[in-house]
Amino acid sequence: MDDAKASAIQGYNESYPTRQVFMTELDTSAMAHDLAHAALAKLARDVRLIDLRGVVSYTDYFVVCSGQNPRQTQAIAEHVMDVMKEKGYHRPRRKESDPEGTWLLLDYVDVVLHIFTPESRAFYRLESLWGQVPQSTIEDPVGADSEVPGESTPQHAGS
Repeated sequence: MDDAKASAIQGYNESYPTRQVFMTELDTSAMAHDLAHAALAKLARDVRLIDLRGVVSYTDYFVVCSGQNPRQTQAIAEHVMDVMKEKGYHRPRRKESDPEGTWLLLDYVDVVLHIFTPESRAFYRLESLWGQVPQSTIEDPVGADSEVPGESTPQHAGS
């Protein structure tokens, strides 16, 4: 692509030859929530939003969640990528994982999703590492009281 044409396309990057859209703070917040809710839809647990705006330059938010095992962490990641594509977001710039699948990362540039098994989450302790920045818990408004398949609800005596 010639220089004149490239300069006419806002955010054109020769090494990543697609049009890059520059997002506002409101857009990145919405994207972070969309990622969180997509993870919740696949039964992710303890979904936390870590607001890194003004603290680091490489991203605005971390979304941190847990899957019960490596198979579920992978299922969450695949579901999130599908949902984000359906919503019109770009695919993640990169996807990383440890060999066992106990930790996965989807890097959407402005928002990074970390999916851990409970043991890996306790080991990496991202929430503690970023303890000085605003954090919030994201809950599924639809399924907050729904039962997780395979888990029974305690029965009260006399029921």
